[in-house]
Amino acid sequence: MVSHRSHRRPFPPGSRWPARVTVLTAAASAVAALTSSIAGAEPDEGTSSHGSAGARVDRLYAQAERATEKYNGAAERVASLRERVEHIQDASARGQAKVNRLRNALGALAGAQYRSGAIDPSVALLLSEDPDGYLDKAATLDRIGDRQRNRLREFRGAQRVLEQRRAEASRTLERLAKQRAELNRHKKSVQAKLGSARRLLEQLSPEERSDRKRAARGVPRQGGGAEASSARAAAALAAARSAVGSPYGWGQAGPNAFDCSGLTQWAYGQAGTAIPRTSQAQRSAGRQVPLSQARPGDLVIYRADASHVAMYAGNGQVVHAPHPGAQVRYDPVGMMPVSAVTRP
Repeated sequence: MVSHRSHRRPFPPGSRWPARVTVLTAAASAVAALTSSIAGAEPDEGTSSHGSAGARVDRLYAQAERATEKYNGAAERVASLRERVEHIQDASARGQAKVNRLRNALGALAGAQYRSGAIDPSVALLLSEDPDGYLDKAATLDRIGDRQRNRLREFRGAQRVLEQRRAEASRTLERLAKQRAELNRHKKSVQAKLGSARRLLEQLSPEERSDRKRAARGVPRQGGGAEASSARAAAALAAARSAVGSPYGWGQAGPNAFDCSGLTQWAYGQAGTAIPRTSQAQRSAGRQVPLSQARPGDLVIYRADASHVAMYAGNGQVVHAPHPGAQVRYDPVGMMPVSAVTRP
């Protein structure tokens, strides 16, 4: 898939939609007001007393999402390196088998040559009862010598290739170990932030919890809208719509649970199109278009660090996997600052 980078400037947080798509219901406005704080300043560990407990939960979810995307990227690199190691090890095993065969063949030829060369060839000719037969054998021995030299060169070449593959395997294994360590760090970061968010949620009053649940019930707006830019975009959107109601699962890319980039990757996969795993990479997975020209199936990238992604569903809405504890749902496209819109 060819990636086209846009020369357009990123969309400022204040970018506005035409009137036909910016008129949101009161409930949708409440959601946008609630979630817009996600992109603001964040406490180091999400334990600051500044702001309401609900706002602090949202900040922790945003931090966890950033860590989740880093986890996804590290997981992708680990999988790629693991596959590379297996390929190198298979090639090394084949190379070792070739070296062993050549070594055995060289040993047999060397033994035969040693035995045939124990007597000086001119003396052997004089003593031979069958000079013509001896000369034929000598010619054969010369050919065996040539064959031995060729096999020796092949053997040395096979040894060099085997050593190179072993060195590459060693380097790749070192990189794999580092990536696995990075993966574990991101995993611990996600788990720590989610743990803090859960503890804060437990401190909310029943009324606050009820308010959050109501705000989380995203529903599709009815009415006409733009058509998808392509058949695959329409198919991807249909897949994303079919996932509405599925639980959020960090590090998950379907089919039963999703994080934000996992949902969009899975949806386009269902449409037969491969896109990268992380929201940062998905930002460059196609042609960027202005927010005002977004069409169903486009990827909407949020925050300056591209740590969240959703799929435009038309009518000023997106479908996305919001955060832990929530389900795949619809929300207003302006729920948080948009940094890019990408059309795969």
